Parts: sequence; structure tokens; C-alpha cells
Amino acid sequence: METTWNHATVLLNEAVSALFSDGTNDFSGAEDGTYVDATFGRGGHSRLILSRLSSAGRLIAFDKDPQAVAESASIADARFSIRHEGFAHLGELPVGSVAGLLMDLGVSSPQIDNPARGFSFRNDGPLDMRMDTTRGESVAEWLATAEVNQITEVIREYGEERFAGPIAKAIVARRQERGPLSTTSELAQLVAEQVKTREPGKDPATRTFQAFRIFINAELEELQQALEASLSVLQPGGRLAVISFHSLEDRIVKQFIAKHAREEYDRRAPFAAPKVMQLVSLGRVKPSEEEIKGNPRSRSAIMRVAQRTAA
Repeated sequence: METTWNHATVLLNEAVSALFSDGTNDFSGAEDGTYVDATFGRGGHSRLILSRLSSAGRLIAFDKDPQAVAESASIADARFSIRHEGFAHLGELPVGSVAGLLMDLGVSSPQIDNPARGFSFRNDGPLDMRMDTTRGESVAEWLATAEVNQITEVIREYGEERFAGPIAKAIVARRQERGPLSTTSELAQLVAEQVKTREPGKDPATRTFQAFRIFINAELEELQQALEASLSVLQPGGRLAVISFHSLEDRIVKQFIAKHAREEYDRRAPFAAPKVMQLVSLGRVKPSEEEIKGNPRSRSAIMRVAQRTAA
């Protein structure tokens, strides 16, 4: 019997209401225009967006995960379409064609809870961590050949782990002595032996697993590409809403919005007209205490919202 993996959509009403110009929770189904759910997941945001659209509205979803794409088949709505690819491909949409763009950067609960996906250190499974299991290199395959300095850099940069060096050396030593790591439990145990101290309530393997997942899926690079593409595809007045779950992502989103929400002067041409601002920051939103209580995985979420200027 196939297991059903449940998923609670984070900031559901807040994210969808942020996409529309009135910014309200009045989901009366009267909005025209094309909207984008850049990370379909299990479709929570997409279904609510569709409930807000008129018959002339359209929703385009993206997702690299073939299981998410399969889930989208349950939406029998002519206004909806999905692309089996990451949101780095946003720039392929027509210029100025999008009225609202939502990016939920979190890993879905079905991905975390299913041991076969290899995202979690809590359940033993193959050391995979690919969002798209149909292509690319798994974490196990990469660790089978990566050098100590490469592994160290990834753990330090993407996991902000101060024990990155000892962990990397232990991974390579284990590979030379007994063969490469192949399961999540093997990696979690090895990391625990190297991490001498950790914040209360946090597993020693948390930062390393985060680092490998981000690296193997090129998550930060894809986020930067998608944010830059948003400036092209959003129409004047179009809304951008991005939900992030750790400081590396949130820092990129925050700096991107700040950069484009001000006029820029070229110091080499002091008398030239400044580059006009392209976004207006509409602030940030965090989950309510009630949501965090019902879904503890939402506690680290931050949503930042911006609006495309008319320029």
C-alpha cells in the first residue's frame, strides 16, 4: 500500500493575498491576469490562487520534483498548467506577462518525511536529496569522489557549520577505509561524531544536511536567477512574494529587494540620470503563533513582498 505524505502549506492565506493588488483575504474569484506559483509542491498555494481567479485568469506552476508534477494532475482546471522544471526558467515567460509571482522555497513535508528521498537525518534512506530524481547527481554520488577541500567549502558556505573541516575529513577517511557513504543514517552518525557542540534541540547533522541539499540542487544560484528574471516577467504593479526558511535564502531575497527599491547612481558618470527603482518593498510577514503551534516546521519562515514599479 502506497504511503500518503501530508503537507501543511506555510503562510497560505498571507502569501496568496499578498499577490493581489488589494492585499486582502477576500477570495471572491474575480482576478484576471497570469499568476505564477514557482514551487508547486503539493499545490496548496496553487489551489487557493485558482479560487481567486476569474475565468480569464491563468496560473502557471513550476516544480522540479516529478512527484509534485504527478500531484498536479489532480487539478482539473483549464486555467492551470505546470512545467516540470525549476524556477530558474522563469525568464522564458513573456516580458511583462505576470501579475503575481510566488516562490515558496521550503522543502515540502512529503520530501522530508519520505525516507526514499534522502532529505532527512531522522529516517534511514538512500543519500539522495535531489529535488528532481530524474536527472543530476545524488549526494552519495558526489561524496564518492569529492575532495576534502570541496566538501569543506560546501558545508561551511551552505550550512554555516564551524566543524566543516573535521566533517569533510571524516567523510573522505570513511570512504578510503570502508567505501563511500550511501545512506542518510551513515552520514548523520558520522557528523554527530565530529560536531562537539550544538544548539539545544538541534540535531548535529542539521547544518550538514542543509548544506548538501542546497549544493546538490544549486538552490541559491537558482533563486538568484529567478529573482533577476522576476524584474523582466512582472508587469507594472505586479507582486512578488518569496517565502524563505533559512538565513542564506532570506539574505539573498532581502538584498535583492533592497537593491532594486532605490535609485542607483553611476559614480563614473555623476551627471547622468540615476537608474530608476524597479521595486517597492511591501514588507515582510512571519507565521502567526497559531500557525507555528499547528505546524512547527513553519517557525523559521519569512515572507518578503515587493511590487514592480511602472518604470
